[in-house]
Amino acid sequence: MEETHVNNFALNFENNRLSYCGQDCMRIPPALQKMYGAKVKYLDLSYNSIETLKGLEQFGRLEELILDNNKLGDGVTFPYLPYLKTLSLNNNQITDLETLITKITERLPSLTYLSILSNKACPNELSDLDKDDSDYQRYRYFVLHKLKNLRFLDSRRVSSHERIEADTRGEFMRVRRPPAEAIEPQPAPRGQPLRPLPVDFSALGKHKGAYGKCHYKYTGKHSEGNRFILNSDL
Repeated sequence: MEETHVNNFALNFENNRLSYCGQDCMRIPPALQKMYGAKVKYLDLSYNSIETLKGLEQFGRLEELILDNNKLGDGVTFPYLPYLKTLSLNNNQITDLETLITKITERLPSLTYLSILSNKACPNELSDLDKDDSDYQRYRYFVLHKLKNLRFLDSRRVSSHERIEADTRGEFMRVRRPPAEAIEPQPAPRGQPLRPLPVDFSALGKHKGAYGKCHYKYTGKHSEGNRFILNSDL
């Protein structure tokens, strides 16, 4: 259902900064595009139900875009936003990291801050309990290899060591999965019953999680990413 009006009590516009949060919008209300598109440099649409960024092209001066806690998936498209430096997509439905990075490379050339915590595309314990620090670090190397202008990734500053590692081996950090149709079960030889693989009981219970030593934190409403970045960091 298209949004035909806005809730003025939820709208806040001041000093070229526009916030419209918690209104269950499925898209950017056309009224916001018409009234504020040409003026806005900071746009916060967190805690809605946004599935498409249609109309974002009206906000051509954007420098910061906050879209945390929405329903954006792998089909999301970005208009060309030459001035955008900050993009926060925490807690959406993005699973395909490579596709997202390709879109950012093509459409958001000035981006220096990106956060996609609590998406399947970001492999840490916030999105998958089976992931740990090493999975997350490999992901960082890959993203930094592709987006060489980034200074912050997921609310953590990019270190000089990370940049060196990303330039050296980031290309090899991508996760490759064979297509489903390429994996075909092999028939068992005639006369031999199927047997399950042996279980390594000595390894049970020894999975080492990342809790307690993470260097990033996501605490919920209005605390994501750019909330604690100082102006001097940008």
